[in-house]
Amino acid sequence: MTYIEEKTYDEHKRCRRSHLCDAPGHLNVYGFQKITEEQSKRTIINNSYFQPNGDCDMGASLKERVYYAVRGSLTVNGKDGEKHDLRPGDRIYIGPGEERDMVINCGKPCEVLAIMVAPQNSV
Repeated sequence: MTYIEEKTYDEHKRCRRSHLCDAPGHLNVYGFQKITEEQSKRTIINNSYFQPNGDCDMGASLKERVYYAVRGSLTVNGKDGEKHDLRPGDRIYIGPGEERDMVINCGKPCEVLAIMVAPQNSV
């Protein structure tokens, strides 16, 4: 078991360079890794902060993903036209290999907690 100290938003701002993550295919979004690949063999937990015009390109991952809307609203679109609007407290599971994109709604920032788990054979 490993205890991971929680940091406040202001603490994250002060040490932004070491905790900031920039995901490929994401526009106008920044994130702070709460649990990194160095701390866990298969799980990553990331707080993502999308700006009002932020989005994420259509793409897939080998990881299982759960997105939990903390603040603001966003739409998660599947490749086959499936569409899910998320508001605070809503969550969505995206399986390995499933394609999705994300668009921020309402012209306001959106905070999303992203939980990603790599396949067991990737360890």
